[in-house]
Amino acid sequence: MQNVMLPLSVGLPLLVSVVILLIGKFWKSIGKLFAPICGLVVLVFAISLIDASDGIYWMGGWPPPFGIVLVLDSLSKLILLTVNVVAFFALLYSVSYMKHYTAQPKFYALFLLMLAGMNGVVLTGDLFNLFVFLEVASIASYALVGFGVEHEELEAGFKYLILGSIASGMILVGIAIIYNLTGTVNMADAARFIVNMGTNRALLFATGLFLFGFSLKAGLVPFHAWLPDAHPSAPAPVSAMLSGVLIKALGVYAMIRVIYSVVGAPQMMLEMILWLGVASALIGGLMSLGQNDLKRMLAFSSISQVGYIAMGIGIGTPLGIAAALFHLFNHATFKGLLFLSAGSIEQSTGTRDLRQMGGLMKKLPVTSLSTLVGSLSISGIPPLNGFWSKLLIIIALIQAKAIVPAVFAIVVSFITLAYYAKLQRFTLFGPLPDMYRKMKESPFLMLVSLIALSVICIVVGLFYPYFMDSLFNPAARAIMDQTGYISMIIGG
Repeated sequence: MQNVMLPLSVGLPLLVSVVILLIGKFWKSIGKLFAPICGLVVLVFAISLIDASDGIYWMGGWPPPFGIVLVLDSLSKLILLTVNVVAFFALLYSVSYMKHYTAQPKFYALFLLMLAGMNGVVLTGDLFNLFVFLEVASIASYALVGFGVEHEELEAGFKYLILGSIASGMILVGIAIIYNLTGTVNMADAARFIVNMGTNRALLFATGLFLFGFSLKAGLVPFHAWLPDAHPSAPAPVSAMLSGVLIKALGVYAMIRVIYSVVGAPQMMLEMILWLGVASALIGGLMSLGQNDLKRMLAFSSISQVGYIAMGIGIGTPLGIAAALFHLFNHATFKGLLFLSAGSIEQSTGTRDLRQMGGLMKKLPVTSLSTLVGSLSISGIPPLNGFWSKLLIIIALIQAKAIVPAVFAIVVSFITLAYYAKLQRFTLFGPLPDMYRKMKESPFLMLVSLIALSVICIVVGLFYPYFMDSLFNPAARAIMDQTGYISMIIGG
């Protein structure tokens, strides 16, 4: 299959980012016009690809394994949709949110560069190009974290840069070992060699390096040190992207693709992913409880929720993987919603300190309702989407006889409910401080993004069986079918 929308999903954001940089020197408003349009077009591509048949695109007309290929299967369809839904609404939100920042063309160019890198990571069928796209997205995100150029932003960006570079180095060494073992960097071709060769120490070492690198990109404990600083420091649309989709595309998705589709999911590695998930869910949740900084609480919460995803991936059953992918999509939507809501609250109140807020429901009704929807969803309150994915992960853990992780998953769900109840109590309810009497609701485009993401959380929760059957179960089957992945790309 030669579907032209695959290369355009990567090439269009890349092209528009360059155009914005070039023309932005003369027309400062080009970014806020071109970037959301580009985001919308790529989102339309992602939606239209859901019903497209699985297949590959030969870059330059060169067939695999000699040429570079872009791969479309049920997993890449799901992650591509997830990335571009959050990206479009973050870009739409940015039009009003970023008006107080200087150098807006550079912001939008970096944002689209990050989007192009993530789409490339999702679609590539080549290990080295996975690394290249991962670095494109990472370098753009390092700059975006420090975009405010204040002390806090620059420190967080530098820490993220150092630790992200270490992760990238581990991944590159792992790719080099795979290339040395198999003589190829095409994922399917390497997987075919590995199936015939079997597991050896060099392969396990390479897989360990991948696990280290992708866990750091995903923010799993104990590789999470960069995340609680980077996410609060970045502008709200960037925080929504970092927490909503960047750690998923560069960390979780890449880990799944390499460890399942290429290496064949060694049981020892799955056990490690499972327990990294348990540790992340528990420690991230407990750290969130003690936070009074709104965005820092959300950042630690991301560590906890990615832990749930890792638990589902680690048990390696069809239900576990489908539930993990369901929670991945849900977390992208409700955490993107929460970070955008936090940005609206911070812009209106001038603070992120929960202790200085209260009664915002009276002055910011739409922002408050979106915060409420996001908080209830991530806390696992039915019938919102977060309830069903958490429930399915816990059921999958029990079915797999992973009783201890299941108990931790249940405990963490109550911890999550506790700190989001704290968030709602301190921000939305109670008396309104006198300093906020003249406060006004956020601009229209910011509210549109909040309403749209809230609707997604509600609709996916109400109609979750349809989405499980059409999106998440097929993606789980694609992950577990290593033979099918090999045959689709290079034949039997």
